[in-house]
Amino acid sequence: MNNIIIGIEGLVGAGKTSICKQLIKKLPKTILLNGGNLYRAIVYAMLQHKDKVKDLLSNIEKIDIRKMMELFNVELKLEDGETKFYINGKLADEDELQSKDASLAVSTIGGKANNEALFEFARNLINEFKKDYNIVISGRSIMEIYPDTDYHFFITASLDERVRRKCIQYKNEVTEEEVRQNIIKRDELQEKAGFYELQQKTIVIDVTECKTIEEETNMVLEKLPKDIVESLKVF
Repeated sequence: MNNIIIGIEGLVGAGKTSICKQLIKKLPKTILLNGGNLYRAIVYAMLQHKDKVKDLLSNIEKIDIRKMMELFNVELKLEDGETKFYINGKLADEDELQSKDASLAVSTIGGKANNEALFEFARNLINEFKKDYNIVISGRSIMEIYPDTDYHFFITASLDERVRRKCIQYKNEVTEEEVRQNIIKRDELQEKAGFYELQQKTIVIDVTECKTIEEETNMVLEKLPKDIVESLKVF
């Protein structure tokens, strides 16, 4: 059987990445390509050098994200079954990439910048990895980047639940109201950019009532065809 590709998108704070990390534990010979963190790493690197991109930031449409990746020496490496990102040879800190300010910047830049070259880079990367692995992709515009994605899921949850989860992620260092307003703002930006549009093959999974990541992950697995699950020997 050919290796398969599972795309995971969803609302801000719905738990996409956590589900992806569980999926690669349950599906053998499967890796995680975290497209969201690739974009975050590039934008984070840009924010550290605002002097170099000052003019571009004032006119975001001129920004070629792939060129920014090269300019600020953002590298991708496959480690322990998932992609890790390095900036100038240093492993990017997950908490910094997921910070409130970085997240808002990604939502703002992502919907306006020129992503074509980066998307082509991602397609080539997927094709290369697919030779040896099943792939779980977390990110935005997955079907645009890779139309041949086999299974595409959109993870959703109530605003209150997403606020609760983000507060935990930020270790209560940000007030609940700040988190709520940040999510509302990012939702607006993501929707305006078309990132919340559902495709014909998209399966929506609402995890509002789920108590554990295991439960959420199983909801995704239950939507996969039984013959696929059996052939992959999910455990």
